[in-house]
Amino acid sequence: MTTTQDTPTIAVIGAGGKMGTRVSDNLAKTDHVVFYSENSPVGQDRVRAAGRELTETADAIADADIIVLAVPDLALGPVTAEIVPQLKSGAIVLTLDPAAAYAGLLTTREDVIQAVAHPCHPSIFLQRTTPEEYADTFGGIAAPQDAIAAIESDDPAKKAIVEATVRAIYAPVVDVHWVTIKQLAQLEPTLVETIACMIGALLKEALDEAVNTMGVPEPAARSILLGHTQVALANGLRGDNPFSDACLIAMDYGKDSIIKEDWKKVFRDEELDKNLARMLHLDRIER
Repeated sequence: MTTTQDTPTIAVIGAGGKMGTRVSDNLAKTDHVVFYSENSPVGQDRVRAAGRELTETADAIADADIIVLAVPDLALGPVTAEIVPQLKSGAIVLTLDPAAAYAGLLTTREDVIQAVAHPCHPSIFLQRTTPEEYADTFGGIAAPQDAIAAIESDDPAKKAIVEATVRAIYAPVVDVHWVTIKQLAQLEPTLVETIACMIGALLKEALDEAVNTMGVPEPAARSILLGHTQVALANGLRGDNPFSDACLIAMDYGKDSIIKEDWKKVFRDEELDKNLARMLHLDRIER
């Protein structure tokens, strides 16, 4: 088997899981040589149902240039402990979330390269043109998205392999943005889960309060919330239009009533460590 920089051999570990299936669906559309490994019987059934051949993990990773670990964060420690000693020199281990890598939970080798990638998901400002793009809110099917990647190597060829893989597994991809593993951990979870996803859940709670406590008809409350959420994000993140004076007063009232004065502490390193320790079910992050 001959592998080129443009078509690296890829092994997907956890190919029958939720993310593993998404990754595998996209890789199956490429010219890459891909081996699919899955330990769960249910996951194995999914792989077979998709028409893909299963390979034992040891065989799948033996000659792989890049190993995509589509497994839960809590499983990454044991999985890397098993597979990293078996990898060929120069192989790349790609995880799809930065938490375990940043926390130092992964088994590493000096001659095996560690990389992390995560999808940005389609932007709320994406100019969608087809029903398929409108339906694809997560990304990886029809709606274009960006991706974030980090690699612990200065080798341009290794970086090119990671980028090609990232563009394949999260396709269609517009841009791949390169950061450090720590910066990726600061983005995910701090910026997007701790803050953005929390605000999304808060909006749902607010909608429920408007309906259940204030007695506003649900269609009316939902319509005004969805429309104003778009305006709030367009004005706040893009500066499309200035908020009205009355709106600014109401926003200040909201900040005083809801937001803690020291909320920006979540961006501190020690707070990131606390957050990740909770997510990974650890007493603390060891450094």
